[in-house]
Amino acid sequence: MEAVTGYEVEVLTAAHERSGFDCGIEPLNRYLMQQAGQDIRRDVARVYVLLPIGQVNVVGYYTLATTSMEVSSLPVEQTKKLPRYPQVPAILIGRLALDKQLKGKRLGEHLLMDALAKAVAVSERVAAFAVVVDAKDEAAKGFYRRYGFLSLTGYEQRLFLPMKTIQSVFG
Repeated sequence: MEAVTGYEVEVLTAAHERSGFDCGIEPLNRYLMQQAGQDIRRDVARVYVLLPIGQVNVVGYYTLATTSMEVSSLPVEQTKKLPRYPQVPAILIGRLALDKQLKGKRLGEHLLMDALAKAVAVSERVAAFAVVVDAKDEAAKGFYRRYGFLSLTGYEQRLFLPMKTIQSVFG
């Protein structure tokens, strides 16, 4: 992965300017404007924002939360060494969005790598079998597949990446 310079990722605060953000997908824009702060206060998601260094204008964001995965939805090769539990713990990247004016600059990749690095750090303290994403459309699904995410049986848009795979990159 090529390093991205000139940008930093921070936890969303009231000091960040969100009003100019437009990723081209209205539900993702609306989430950042109206719901993100509430999710943080209610402890249902952590929201991380991408900013040009030294600025407060949000140009991208992602969310992290805990979730679980049905073991029966995993490919057989993934279940061979798992205990016979119905579910396993995971970390959810609930949303990931980049301002449409910055597409093609590898900033989406930068956001994803930051999220995966944070997931590895969390997994050192709290068990997580994988990172899960819900791709909003086929383009998003293609984006995640380029980074090794795999499909879950019975979930058309839900993908996962085993934590062992992520740890081999960030460990």
